[in-house]
Amino acid sequence: MHCALQLRYHVYMNSLLQIRNVPEDTRRALKARAASRGESLNSYLLRLLCREANRPTVDEVLERAARRTEQAESSAVEALDAARSEREEQLHQRTET
Repeated sequence: MHCALQLRYHVYMNSLLQIRNVPEDTRRALKARAASRGESLNSYLLRLLCREANRPTVDEVLERAARRTEQAESSAVEALDAARSEREEQLHQRTET
């Protein structure tokens, strides 16, 4: 029975992360922020780490933008130029009548 419980514990247990040499004033500030949100320091830091890990890096954003640019049929500049030309044509037609 003990082995089954131990196996379940390892399956469901997340990784342990330890950060060394955290300045005391930084620890106090983080603990105060956690307390102001009604959270433990552990849950507050876990939420911060998860949020950071889920944010794309600058390289990922640039790569995604490059893929979108490659897939686009026309550039934004071309679309703006076409819209501007159409608007100028409409204005020109109004002034002629």
